[in-house]
Amino acid sequence: MEEGRREAGGTVGRCLVIHPMLRPAASDAGDGARSPEGRLEEAVGLARSIELEIAGAQIVRLRSWRSATLVTTGIMATLGETIAALAVAVVVIDAAVTPMQQRNLERAWKCKVIDRTGLILEIFGARARTHEGCLQVELAALSYQRSRLVRSWTHLERQRGGFGFLGGPGESQLEMDRRLITDRIVLIKRELETVRRTRGLHRESRKRVPYPVVALVGYTNAGKSTLFNRLTHAEVTAADQLFATLDPTMRNLALPSGRQAILSDTVGFISDLPTQLVAAFRATLEEVVEADLIVHVRDVHHPETEAQRADVHAVLTELGLGEIVERGLIEALNKIDLLPEEQRQALRNQARRNLDAVPISARTGEGCAQLVALLDVRLETGLRAVRLDVKLSDGATLAWVYRHGEVLNRADDEHEAHVEVRMSEADLGRFHSRVGHSSDDVTTN
Repeated sequence: MEEGRREAGGTVGRCLVIHPMLRPAASDAGDGARSPEGRLEEAVGLARSIELEIAGAQIVRLRSWRSATLVTTGIMATLGETIAALAVAVVVIDAAVTPMQQRNLERAWKCKVIDRTGLILEIFGARARTHEGCLQVELAALSYQRSRLVRSWTHLERQRGGFGFLGGPGESQLEMDRRLITDRIVLIKRELETVRRTRGLHRESRKRVPYPVVALVGYTNAGKSTLFNRLTHAEVTAADQLFATLDPTMRNLALPSGRQAILSDTVGFISDLPTQLVAAFRATLEEVVEADLIVHVRDVHHPETEAQRADVHAVLTELGLGEIVERGLIEALNKIDLLPEEQRQALRNQARRNLDAVPISARTGEGCAQLVALLDVRLETGLRAVRLDVKLSDGATLAWVYRHGEVLNRADDEHEAHVEVRMSEADLGRFHSRVGHSSDDVTTN
């Protein structure tokens, strides 16, 4: 049993959420940063995501961080009284906590303490469904736990043994656990490398019969999965909670021009996303890196939507997509149905000036047709002019060319139709696959 876990006198699910911050806090000012109240509210939402009962939540203002306990002795004692009065079993600290700080706080408060990284890992562990998702979460959790092994074996003696080694059963157990975790991490990375190669093969196969890929990204709970379901008529899990969807999903998306694309729904981002998770989910996020278009789904009803936008841009930049971010992403300004009419009209006016922003409601469908039309136009910029020579007897292929391309000119002779057409690389690849059995009937210039 982990040291400090409450044996009695508290419900396992009762939780106190604490957001510590320095005063005066630089985060209180400008630069699109969140307010302390907003950060606390998000931390409460994260705790609720794993069905913890919120007994209380508060902001703790500090003059400086304490290396041993994070907070001062006085604050620690005051919080201890609150924890005892509320019969709290778990304290969530919305910050990074070192193993030593976590151990000392658990001893002082006599309850379990987890930090922001540990909380997000708990959520991911509860939500992962596919084999790949479970591997990614396990890798992140093991990387996080490896530095905290010392906490698990403090009950074992630490004494200097013979033969010039630091002996004792505690030290032996630590080394054994550390080696087991390291071996497991190596094995998981090997399996995830296989997953990465498999995804690469799938991308290559899509390029041979090329369909452009459109990736949805955004802050967690911005409505990506609801929009994904709306546009593709899929039934991906969509709920009003943080990280409702972890495993990436891809579905066919029909465009107004008659062309097809692949829409990809990815894991949501969050502020201060643990580095372990970014590294573990890199194989999944490669779908974003390889996408032809990236759509940033924003919750414009959220009071800190600009701060969320900055966080998403930061993660995308970390993934090597800084250039795309600087050029500008397509923005789906979601949840306008929750705004008063004046704000909705202001967003519409803003969208007229910014051609890459579309106000939508994924729940009601408002604006979704305009978003798909914009995707169609943006994908069309990759069209190139080609000449296709098709036998007049092949009427089905000629009709297909007219449906999927922009015919610029056509000249017929006795046997063939010589069609000059603007067509995307994706549809051109599909065209060649369609007539592959008789490729001698078609030439491309």
